Amino acid sequence: MKKYILFLFALVLISCSKDDFSEQKSLESKIVVEGWIEEGDFANVLLSSSIPVTDVIDSTNVLNHVIRSAKITISDGQNSEVLRVKNDKNRIPPFVYFGSTLKGEAGKEYSIKIEYLNRVVEAVTSIPKSVQLKSAEYIKKNPIDTTGYIFVKFDDPPAEKNYYQIATKIDGEEPIFVPSFYGNLDDKNFKSSSVSVQINRGVLLFPKTKFTPYFADGDVIYVKLRTQTKEALDFWNSWQNEIVNSKNPIYPSNTSLKSNIKGGIGIWAGYGQSTIIVRTPPKK
Repeated sequence: MKKYILFLFALVLISCSKDDFSEQKSLESKIVVEGWIEEGDFANVLLSSSIPVTDVIDSTNVLNHVIRSAKITISDGQNSEVLRVKNDKNRIPPFVYFGSTLKGEAGKEYSIKIEYLNRVVEAVTSIPKSVQLKSAEYIKKNPIDTTGYIFVKFDDPPAEKNYYQIATKIDGEEPIFVPSFYGNLDDKNFKSSSVSVQINRGVLLFPKTKFTPYFADGDVIYVKLRTQTKEALDFWNSWQNEIVNSKNPIYPSNTSLKSNIKGGIGIWAGYGQSTIIVRTPPKK
C-alpha cells in the first residue's frame, strides 16, 4: 500500500506559542509521531523531532529533523513486531518505519512504543470496522471545464457510531494519500444514512506542482474512505483548523493540535478503509 499522509505537518510543532521565542530556544525538542495501521495492512510510522519556530522550514531542514534510529514496537496484546526503516525517494521526508508481520484487524487494539536515546513515547489505538464506498465520481460544473471535483457516496450504518476521513492520491503526482480538505466527518451531522459528499484536494508538503483544490482531466485518482476513532477525528480537525487559521499548511498558528501520544506529540491511529480508483477523461 502506498503510504498515507502527513505532510510532516507536525515537524513544525512547538510546545509554546509564537510569542515565546526566547523560552523555546531553551526547551528540548519533542518527538513527533505520525503513525497508523489500517485494516488489512501493516503499520507505518513517520518519526521526527520538532522544529523551532525560528528555524527555516524547507525540505533540507525537514530532513535534518527526521529520526531514523529509533526502536519502534507494535503490539496487539498477543503478538508484536519491531518495525524496520526504509528509504522512499518518492516522498519528503524519504524515511518510513514499516511493519511486515502484524496486520491490522478491525476491533483490535494496537499499542506503539518508541524508544529513542533516553526517551520512551507510547500510545494506543484501535481499528474501527470498515465502511465500503459505494461510488466515487469525477464531476465538472461545465462540460467544457478541464477540472472538477470528486463526489463520493456511502451508507453510514445507522446502528453504529462512526467517524470518517476521506483521502485521495493522484497517481504519478502524489506518493501518499492526502486527507481531503473538510474530509473529516462525524456521522452525527448526517441527515440520512445515505451519504453523498464533495471532495476537495488536501494540501501536500512540498508538492511537485502548484497546489490547486480540484482535480483535473487526465488524473487517475485513488479515493479512500477511512473509519477512524474519535481521537483521530479530533486530531485531524485540529490540524485542519490550524491550516485555516494560519493559511500555511506547514506552519501552524499555534500548538492547539490534539494528540494521543504520551511523551511526544502527533497521532497513532487505527483505520478501517475502502478504496476506489477514479479515472478522469483524457486531457484534450
